Amino acid sequence: MLEQTPRKDRTRVTFVLPADAPPGPVSVVGDFNDWQPGVHPLTPRKDGRRAVSVDLPSKSTYAFRYLAAGDYWFNDDTAGDHDGPNSRLHT
Repeated sequence: MLEQTPRKDRTRVTFVLPADAPPGPVSVVGDFNDWQPGVHPLTPRKDGRRAVSVDLPSKSTYAFRYLAAGDYWFNDDTAGDHDGPNSRLHT
């Protein structure tokens, strides 16, 4: 799930996943972090879900995917848009 909070000239995007699906560590990778695994790992929230927030320039489009343990790549079904194998988000 994606949560977006508008800021002055940026948008805070929070990537949210269930606590255990998929199991193990997960990070979000995309063109906003040069597709580098581990730069934005999801961490547990008080409600049990995992999340990470990234501030991105507003009025832009970004491609991203999640990377879980065992080299398991997957998309965000709530992104609403896809670009080939990648999810897309619009800020």
